[in-house]
Amino acid sequence: MSKETDDSTQAYNYCALPLAAYACRPDNSRGRIHDEPESRHRTAFQRDRDRIIHSSAFRRLRDKTQVFVAHEGDHYRTRLSHTLEVAQIARTLARGLMVNEDLAEAVALAHDLGHTPFAHMGEDILKVCMEKLGGFAHNDQSLRILTTLEEKYPQWVGLNLTWETLEGVAKHNGPVLEPKEKVSRKNLPIALFELSRQMDMELHNYASIEAQVAAISDDIAYNNHDVEDGLGAGMFTFEQIVEEVALLEKAHKQVIKTYGEEIERKYIVSETIRAVMGDMVDDVLTETKKRLKKINPQSPEDVAKAGMQIVSFSTKMEEQVNQLRKFLFKHMYHHYTVLRIKESVDRIIPDMFNAFQRTYRLLPPKWQQRVEQAGGVDNEMARARIVCDYIAGMTDRFAFQEHKKLTDLTLG
Repeated sequence: MSKETDDSTQAYNYCALPLAAYACRPDNSRGRIHDEPESRHRTAFQRDRDRIIHSSAFRRLRDKTQVFVAHEGDHYRTRLSHTLEVAQIARTLARGLMVNEDLAEAVALAHDLGHTPFAHMGEDILKVCMEKLGGFAHNDQSLRILTTLEEKYPQWVGLNLTWETLEGVAKHNGPVLEPKEKVSRKNLPIALFELSRQMDMELHNYASIEAQVAAISDDIAYNNHDVEDGLGAGMFTFEQIVEEVALLEKAHKQVIKTYGEEIERKYIVSETIRAVMGDMVDDVLTETKKRLKKINPQSPEDVAKAGMQIVSFSTKMEEQVNQLRKFLFKHMYHHYTVLRIKESVDRIIPDMFNAFQRTYRLLPPKWQQRVEQAGGVDNEMARARIVCDYIAGMTDRFAFQEHKKLTDLTLG
């Protein structure tokens, strides 16, 4: 082999660390919807990650709600900072399990692209708007962005990601279909159904280890940073959560034992949260390695057909995490300040949806064209999908602005 050939293929076969037999390898990728030459300097999964980071949808995450809307303060997590924290944890877990860090990171970076403005509050109300018009789910909207809505390349719509990255986004929480269930529009959301017509996504099987890593990293990230943001917002006290949540109590005792009572309060809080996150990561690695030893997968295909989620918390840790979730649900997600935001969201999104659905020419020209190209002028369902795409892609700030333009009679 010539030096020139060797240099051009080096990145394609490169992995930073040795990979386990059950890991996904970029040189064994099942490919993309549209064939294209490999990158000279990046593996297929690195390329996917970079395409996601450079997408318009990824940039918009900066001004999308995690729990607090953007104008409530600069110190709270946004959907973008949450996504970056998920990706960081995913790389840590992937390395600990000797699987592909780049693929785990790519799935983590893509998993929330389809979130609406105003987080789950926005998603809930958009679901109601779309209930009889084809449905809506943020996971499927992420897939729709990756395969249809992003317009970066003259040869195709979407980002043309690998099968492995798309699979990770589609089913990181487990199989989508029951063993004998057929692929049809009746039992699949729109983006996944359309993708399944182009590639066999093996929806009856489990996702890769890397995708499972991304899913549990999401749980670890939001449970811990919501504690920090909730404390910062004064929704509960540190003493209260330490007293009621075993994970925090244990970590707090360890911090005091290590640093002593004289440590400043702000460091007690940050060290306690850091310790909880470390305990969760340790638990996932320990439990997952036990499952791997028992199942002994020798390929990604063995993982897919294992019949169970391999990357997981232990039973004890799952119980403790559920206790934390219940605390946050009660004291944070149902706090009166969050419920006040919900009251606004319950008006803003239906107002926009109904106005655009009733008169599509209220949409910007590019989106009017999409309605016409999709046959939505005379087709209520097709028109609703484009309207849904437009609203789901909005940032919090832009949603407020659009709603004000539509409803404020003093403007113009």
